[in-house]
Amino acid sequence: MAKAIDLPRNESGIKTVMDVLKQQFGDRFQTSASVREQHGHTTTWIANQMPDAVVFAKTTQEVSDIVKACAAHKVPVIAFGTGTSLEGHVNAAAGGISIDLSQMNKIIQVHSEDLDCVIQPGVTREDLNTHLRDQGLFFPIDPGANASLGGMAATRASGTNAVRYGTMKDNVLALEAVMADGRIIRTAQRAKKSSAGYDLTRLLVGSEGTLGIITEITLKLQGIPEAISSARCSFPSVDAACQTVMQVIQFGIPVARIELLDTLQVQACNAYSGLDLPETPLLLLEFHGSDAGVVEQAETFGAIAEEFGGTGYTATTSTEERNALWKARHNAYWASLGLRPGAKGISTDVCVPISRLAEIVVAAQERLEELGFLAPIVGHVGDGNFHSLVLVDENSPEEMTKAEDYVSWLAETAISMDGTCTGEHGVGQGKMPYLVKELGEATDVMIAIKRALDPDNILNPGKVVTV
Repeated sequence: MAKAIDLPRNESGIKTVMDVLKQQFGDRFQTSASVREQHGHTTTWIANQMPDAVVFAKTTQEVSDIVKACAAHKVPVIAFGTGTSLEGHVNAAAGGISIDLSQMNKIIQVHSEDLDCVIQPGVTREDLNTHLRDQGLFFPIDPGANASLGGMAATRASGTNAVRYGTMKDNVLALEAVMADGRIIRTAQRAKKSSAGYDLTRLLVGSEGTLGIITEITLKLQGIPEAISSARCSFPSVDAACQTVMQVIQFGIPVARIELLDTLQVQACNAYSGLDLPETPLLLLEFHGSDAGVVEQAETFGAIAEEFGGTGYTATTSTEERNALWKARHNAYWASLGLRPGAKGISTDVCVPISRLAEIVVAAQERLEELGFLAPIVGHVGDGNFHSLVLVDENSPEEMTKAEDYVSWLAETAISMDGTCTGEHGVGQGKMPYLVKELGEATDVMIAIKRALDPDNILNPGKVVTV
């Protein structure tokens, strides 16, 4: 398991703050090892760094009170949603206090006529969509895991629908946040656009809890489409599948989802989800629109796929069949672990311009074969983003070293192709080594912003940039 870097601890400050918060929060202040471990470790391969205590907040004012206490004694504070992040985002590198926001889970307002809603950060995407369904609305960002929307905003999440609906940065209208000194700010109003001052909303979206703690979110919503059609098509190679994707995007077909599963991933999904898909590279798609529109989109895709050797193309509007396919896709992580029982899954992602997608996916497969790894590849390939899950024996130093080398190689290869070291996982701890390579002196600007807004470096220290 990769070891995270420990930062200096403020022992006396931590002890003082713990005494203060214990008195204020009673049973909602927890120091048991199991609770602390849960809040320091997520679905990551980075070693666990537990906080010294966890506080379960229920209101924005409580978050402000916690941060003020921590600021007064220069104690780290880390926001926690559901713990589904992949790059060590919630590790407590210098100890301190974890603020669990899961009990801040109210849907405050839904403005159906304006296609927006106001929610607390602990609301999960599935809970929000269940609440919206009867109003004919939905929130489209779908990272797979049932993540909290506060965490999704903090990490600038995206997922399977991003090719049509964008990422969190495109779907957050405004935020309420607690800053490093405990002040509560609002970044914008509900208007769909504004030229009023700096865009603090997008500064905080993707800041991973290092600039402020999100306590309320105003989100854009979409109308549930009149018709939804899902499709699948098998290909003779990953290159053929990627070339098809490139043609589909260049032709302007408004696909809502277009996902790649390589042969290994298809094998894993068949075994785990009881499917009988042909065990060759596969594209899963979804079309949204009118009844006539989705039929036309599906037919156009089928013609393009045929040019690149696509076979077994089928499309369906059956809700049951669609749900079975997408459930299998969302279970891809757990399905992959079954390919090597007992192995640890090291998940990494990159994103490149779509014209380079086929090249980098093929290169990644060749590199993995050279290293002798089982590593399924899946991707939100409509926007050039894919994930590689390397299955390793975490008790083998040799395998762990090779895995780290592969992660580094993939990040640097993507950057060399005018891409990014992370399309949606975020930086956290795991991707910090590549940020300077990708953005150069822009990271100095990030550091300046961090120092200006958090001069004592108490908000999620040791993440994104080093200060």
